[in-house]
Amino acid sequence: MRVFYEVQPWEQKLFEADFTGCVCVAEPLTMENIAAYSDAEAISVFIYSHVTAEIIDKLPKLKLITTRSTGFEHIDTAYAKSKGILVSNVPEYGSNTVAEHAFALILSLSRKVFPSILQVKNPDFTHTNLTGTDIFGKTIGVVGLGKIGLRVVQIARGFGMRVLVYNRTQKDELAAIYGFTQVGLNDLLSQSDVITFHLSLNPETKGILNMDNIYRIKKGAYLVNTARGGLIQTEALVWGLQQGIFSGIGLDVLEEEKELVDEIAILSPTYQKEHNLQNLIYNHMLLHHPLVIITPHNAFNSQEALARIIQTTISNIKAFEKGKPQNTVT
Repeated sequence: MRVFYEVQPWEQKLFEADFTGCVCVAEPLTMENIAAYSDAEAISVFIYSHVTAEIIDKLPKLKLITTRSTGFEHIDTAYAKSKGILVSNVPEYGSNTVAEHAFALILSLSRKVFPSILQVKNPDFTHTNLTGTDIFGKTIGVVGLGKIGLRVVQIARGFGMRVLVYNRTQKDELAAIYGFTQVGLNDLLSQSDVITFHLSLNPETKGILNMDNIYRIKKGAYLVNTARGGLIQTEALVWGLQQGIFSGIGLDVLEEEKELVDEIAILSPTYQKEHNLQNLIYNHMLLHHPLVIITPHNAFNSQEALARIIQTTISNIKAFEKGKPQNTVT
C-alpha cells in the first residue's frame, strides 16, 4: 500500500492517476492517525509530518519514505536506515523559484514595498517615510552555495551587486566563473549590506547565526532567510532589531513555525515540555515588527516547482518499485 500525507486535492488527482488504489490523506502523518494505514509499504510526506522512530515502529511493513521536499530533517533517517527503510527526497525542484523569492523579499525591504501598499490603501500618497535604497553597487553575502545559493549569486550579479560567499568548502572554479569572493562567515556578516541564507539544516548549521555573532552584522543591513528557520536563533534576530542593527528582515521560515499555525497546541503540557515557548513569543514579536516581512514558507510555491516536486516523487516511488531506487538519502 502507498499512502500520501499532506495532500491537496490537485495533488491527489495526479497521485491517483499513477498509482491505482493509493491512499491520499490531507493531514500530516501523526501518532494519532497512523493506525488507519499501518500496513503501508511506502509513504510520501511533506515537511509537517515528523517521521520519528516511534512512528516508524508503527509501520511494520514500511520499505520507503519519500519526502516531497529537499530537506529531510523531519525524518529520523538514522533510525529508518537501521530498519532497512530507504528515504528519498526531491533534491532539485526550484533553485530559481526559491532564489527569486529571496530577491522578492530583498526588493520589498529595500524599496519599502509593503508599507507603501499599506499607506496607499489608507489612502495616503505621500513619500515622506517611503524612501528606499538601491541594491546596485551594494554587497550581498550569500551563506551557502548549493544550487539555490548559486542562482542567487547569478541574480545578484545581474543587479550589479558585489557578491561575497560563505560556504563550507571552497569553490574556486565557480568563483572565477561567476565573479564572487569567498570569505569567512564573520567577514561576510561585517561587510554585507544584504545577507541571505541558503543552507540545509543539520547539527553543523543549526543556529549558525546566533547571539555570539549577531553583533558582527553591518549596521543597516537587510537579512533574508528562505532556507530553514533553525539556521538562525530567533532571539538573536529580536536582539538585532532592538539594537538597531537591521534596516529590515525578510523571512520565509521561522523556528517553531508550525506552532504559529496551530497555537492551541501551546496549552498542552506535552507541547510545553517538548518545545521552546520563548521562540514562539519571539516569533510573535517578529510578526508585528514594522521592519520585518514574513511569508508563510512559500518560497517553493510556484506552479513550475510544484509540478517538479510531484513528478520527482512519483518517479522516486516507481524507481524504488523497479528495484532501482533514486534520490536516496539513506
